Amino acid sequence: MQTAIASQPQVQPLRLAVHNWDTLYEGLTFESRGRTVTEADVVAFSGLSGDFNRIHTDREYARSTPYGERIAHGLLVLSILSGLTTQADGYRAIEPSIVAMRDIACRFPRPTLIGDTIFVRVTVLEKKDTGKVDRGDVTFRREAINQRGEVVAQADFRMILRKEGAVA
Repeated sequence: MQTAIASQPQVQPLRLAVHNWDTLYEGLTFESRGRTVTEADVVAFSGLSGDFNRIHTDREYARSTPYGERIAHGLLVLSILSGLTTQADGYRAIEPSIVAMRDIACRFPRPTLIGDTIFVRVTVLEKKDTGKVDRGDVTFRREAINQRGEVVAQADFRMILRKEGAVA
């Protein structure tokens, strides 16, 4: 029996060339490929963001924390989650219909360690008809999942998508 590992999830391709508000349905799910979070990622993100919190940058300090080692920045993991999502075939089928992002709500239920490999599972959580003839709201739940099957980041992205026949 073969099982899927975090670095090579079973991707579920969307059946239509392009999805829009009308063709998406609650529960639709797709996955990204995997990516390993590296020491270089943490160092670069510290420099870019100016966040040199010792839990990310100081090995000796991190040993004294409940994690026992340095962890990746939550916002770094959120950024990787976003990037992996946009590279997935499922997202590419939706992308032409995206008008804007309305809102994002996120949480980090577990730490991401340097060396963890994560992939993203995206699920259509909710569709709302806004009453506009050309667009509606869709909430996508994006979960970053590590090689141990643990959700390390969960973000709900509320997006505006075009409806069938709407002009870009």
